[in-house]
Amino acid sequence: MGKEIRLRIEACYGDLRPSEKRAADYVLEHLEELKLLPLNQLAEQAKVSQPTVMRMIKALGYSGYKEFRYAVVEKLARREKAEDRGFEGMYGYSLTGKERTEEIPAKIVATAGSMAGEMLKNISPKIFSQVIETLGQARRIDIYSVENSNVTAQDLLTKLLYLGLDCRHYGDSYLQGICAGSLRPGDVAVGVSYSGNSRDTVDAVKAARKAGATVIAITNFRDSLITRYADLLLCTSQDQVFYGDAIFSRTTQIMIVDMIYMGLLASDYERYVKILNKNSRVARDRAYLPEKKDEPGR
Repeated sequence: MGKEIRLRIEACYGDLRPSEKRAADYVLEHLEELKLLPLNQLAEQAKVSQPTVMRMIKALGYSGYKEFRYAVVEKLARREKAEDRGFEGMYGYSLTGKERTEEIPAKIVATAGSMAGEMLKNISPKIFSQVIETLGQARRIDIYSVENSNVTAQDLLTKLLYLGLDCRHYGDSYLQGICAGSLRPGDVAVGVSYSGNSRDTVDAVKAARKAGATVIAITNFRDSLITRYADLLLCTSQDQVFYGDAIFSRTTQIMIVDMIYMGLLASDYERYVKILNKNSRVARDRAYLPEKKDEPGR
């Protein structure tokens, strides 16, 4: 259903006003109907004003409603007939016990794709830019996490170290607390928690903020406890899957880490590429070289 249009809306969603988000939500849910819907009816159906719809459209980069509707019609007309819609709406699905084993890979991929789209709607480009600037200028970066989020924290630690940033992460909650208390203005604390309510992670970012550090929170729920202490929030979604178990939490968390990594690289390309090339040589020196195949005739 007009994936390019949907992606453009989701990319700008975080910066829209609440009323503009209502208009965007309606468009996302009724793309098929849009080609026959005039501006006044769209505004009426979305329960917003026509100027609100126009602001939303211009935020997406279109000059007016006519151009926007034409783009929607064009994308819908060009969509591939073979597009698989078998698992649309599967985000948050639960196993019933009746699934065939061979169906699982496609369902997992569909679920991950839905989560990625939902996450993009929750990330403000402005906030993301501030996160990149804050990390790039940090004197020291601490990362706090527990249990499943440790995987994300370790990945973030590795990528930041490769870029030459002063960064540390301890799996032990006592050491995290000690580190948090030793931070000062100019330092950054990154709390990674799917639920946003993990006691050790919340306590660590709370202590870090009290010490004067800037706090970045990566969580799934915008209203969770960790957000109270966050200066900058990267929210992976709002939906809960698999009975509250964070089975899929790493999917979106790792995507956040990749966004941060690429964002930092792009922010000061020459500097970071030089550091990255130097540090990558260390890793290459620790790897076995591929064996050369015997030349013909030998």
